[in-house]
Amino acid sequence: MTTDEPRTDPTRRAGVRQVAERAGVALSSVSRVLSGHPDVSELMRHRVLDAVAALGYEPDHLAQSLRRGASMTVGYVVGDISNPLTAQIALGAETALRRAGYSLLLVNSTSDPDLDAQHIRLLRQRRTDGLLLAMADERHAATIAELERYPGPCVLVDRVCAKLPRASGVHSDHRAGLSAAVEHLYRLGHRHIALVNGDPRVLPARERAAVLRRFARGVPDLEVTVRPGGFTAAHGRDATAALLAGGAGRPTAVIAGGNQILPGVLAAVRAAGLTVPTDLSLVTCDQVALVEFLRPPLATVTRDLGDLGEVAAALLLERLSGRARRRVTLPTGFRADHSCAPPPKRPT
Repeated sequence: MTTDEPRTDPTRRAGVRQVAERAGVALSSVSRVLSGHPDVSELMRHRVLDAVAALGYEPDHLAQSLRRGASMTVGYVVGDISNPLTAQIALGAETALRRAGYSLLLVNSTSDPDLDAQHIRLLRQRRTDGLLLAMADERHAATIAELERYPGPCVLVDRVCAKLPRASGVHSDHRAGLSAAVEHLYRLGHRHIALVNGDPRVLPARERAAVLRRFARGVPDLEVTVRPGGFTAAHGRDATAALLAGGAGRPTAVIAGGNQILPGVLAAVRAAGLTVPTDLSLVTCDQVALVEFLRPPLATVTRDLGDLGEVAAALLLERLSGRARRRVTLPTGFRADHSCAPPPKRPT
């Protein structure tokens, strides 16, 4: 049995030269078609694309990046890939970068600063063009040292680090949204408010704690309690259980300082036999999927997480094009809801 089709080795990768030979055109013509050059006839385009399809040709991005001196890849170091907030921020960044022709390489440090440093070193070795970074500890010496060695631009995402003056940055105005939440609780009559907070080594937790303490300094009859810890449900459960074990001295309102802390807070409230808002008012930070279906609906400190990612990507693209570094602050808000009510009357 014979065939007019040439035999090809399925293990051998077709190259531009093979595409040109099959299409019967010059190598330069293949390059113009594949790069989207406008000065190409429709006949030429069809011949080249038919050859590409027949041969299963795929561009060699590594070789292209070596010729250009750019990998067209951006690294993103995140603390917890399982966090829905991380996914929303990464989606915003990836969408903006993809429009500009870049791919996003996501690495997860499980909130371990040493892994942050290792990932940055790996991304440097892989010659990524730039970095987005939400480090686990803004003051971690090894992380800062690796960033100082990194040759490309980097953008801090909801982080601040004075030791990295060359870095651009985008962060949320955590003070604005939480201030509105504390003021709302105070107007309802709450005089003991607790914050089950995240890790103070990062900006969001520090800012939220600062808001509560600053508010208390200006209002003599307000007592505040801050319980720092990891951004985990276990910390939320344990810290809230300890707060609620205070008897008559327990807080009448609790703020969950992160979406991952919230499930633990809710579990501790249920275990204590309390109901929201009859026995305890509750505010959470950052809206995530399914929270809107909780009853009662939760009062929430809000922000646009997709916008955070898009702005981070835009800042990095600016640096890659040679523009100066910038720092951007994005707004937060507060949505009051039925999880907040006046505190219960207590026996005098």
